[in-house]
Amino acid sequence: MGSDEARRLSYLDAMGIQVWWRRPGEAVRPAASAGSLPTAPEAAASDADAASADWEPLRAQVMVCSRCGLHQQRTQAVFGVGDQRARWLVVGEAPGADEDRQGEPFVGRAGKLLTNMLLAIGLKREEVYIANIVKCRPPGNREPTPEEAAACAPFLARQIDLIRPRIILAVGRIAAQNLLKTDRTVGALRGRRFGYGDTGIPVVVTYHPAYLLRSPQEKLRAWQDLLFAKEIHSRL
Repeated sequence: MGSDEARRLSYLDAMGIQVWWRRPGEAVRPAASAGSLPTAPEAAASDADAASADWEPLRAQVMVCSRCGLHQQRTQAVFGVGDQRARWLVVGEAPGADEDRQGEPFVGRAGKLLTNMLLAIGLKREEVYIANIVKCRPPGNREPTPEEAAACAPFLARQIDLIRPRIILAVGRIAAQNLLKTDRTVGALRGRRFGYGDTGIPVVVTYHPAYLLRSPQEKLRAWQDLLFAKEIHSRL
């Protein structure tokens, strides 16, 4: 066993799961149809601005955004972080208290677990791009409303346009439902290959790291999802 493989096994151990391997000959399931990100009912001028913005103008728009009420209580907007040419895009739900304070998605315990999950399949955090459905923290860490998600949708849509990732990993129900325009649960969406809008970019759904911290018995299923996503990526 090489040093890289041993290191990955140590990350899996940190996740609290056992290693398993896909049986020879198991096929990746066929793609399922899915929609694109929801948009606000009426396109505003700022939608057009977001749709044509490069990285720095887009970031500037996000940092001063007041499209929904979430801006009233934020410390700062959380734009996203990582490689702007990443092959992997990880999309979560919304910033929490730590993210609101530090201005970076997925920090704290959930962020550490996400980092270990990525390392387990050979990806460093700085090699992927990480963003959320909404850019400002909902009060009390509640779920973002459909209206709040729709207000932020043009920003995430433009980030995806700019990155052009080869695969999107949707972590958690809110991310999956907004990316795929569905009301189905994570359990119903796991283990299937979806497509983001009309781009053909594969979307794979797994559990949110915060949920895995509360429900460690689901970590094995999350590992299966990661292997599934890695296999899809390897065939692109």
